[in-house]
Amino acid sequence: MGLFDGKTALIFGVANKYSIAWGIAQALHAQGAEVGFSYATERLERRVRPLAESLGAKLIEPCDVTDDAAMDRLFERVAEVYGTIDVLIHSIAFAEREDLEGDFVSTSRQGWRTALEISAYSLVALTQRAVPLMPHGGAILTMTALGGERVLPNYNVMGVAKAALEASVRYLAADLGPKGIRVNAISAGPIKTLAAQGVSGFRDMYRTHEQVAPMRRLVTPEDIGQAALYLCSDWASAVTGEVLFVDGGWNIMGVTMPLGEE
Repeated sequence: MGLFDGKTALIFGVANKYSIAWGIAQALHAQGAEVGFSYATERLERRVRPLAESLGAKLIEPCDVTDDAAMDRLFERVAEVYGTIDVLIHSIAFAEREDLEGDFVSTSRQGWRTALEISAYSLVALTQRAVPLMPHGGAILTMTALGGERVLPNYNVMGVAKAALEASVRYLAADLGPKGIRVNAISAGPIKTLAAQGVSGFRDMYRTHEQVAPMRRLVTPEDIGQAALYLCSDWASAVTGEVLFVDGGWNIMGVTMPLGEE
């Protein structure tokens, strides 16, 4: 018996086999969940479709989260295929490359709008459409990062977007708790995903993390998948509105540079 036998999860944010969302999808499927996938652009379909098909997905559909009509069409399709869902995974983030380098003060108005709309508001927009398909309750999980709480070099407007995302988790949790729907976030350590590599200086931070984090190792999509199992399962039935750090303890450190051993 798996933790998610008889349950259905809808996954947003898989870009390739290194994606955090893919690690979560694999973990959910291994525990018995039926998993459906939505990908961001037609260009990504050639990467996402073979992965989704390897898990026997019945739903593999495109969705532009900046387009209300596209989201409506997707959830109509979800209702046709599954009827109801139990889990929504939101692993979506984007900012223009020029806004992920240099000084935050240089962020353009359009760059701000783009980052906040895609990385934060999309959680609200998808949740609006998911709630009617969760008549018996469910779990919604999103991905954040330490840059939403503290300043990280070059994270810039994405840090602001993650802060807005984390606040949205709390407000959504308060709204949806009476419906039995829990909303949480995982704050992952640096992982070499397609999105993360768009941040200037990410490689240096990635290499340093292994030396700085208390556990002295890197975090993997599989680590995030295991944590997601907890937050989306009945084991976390009284947990909502929380940010769970899965970063090897990186977030507790006051000094984030490699230290020599005594």
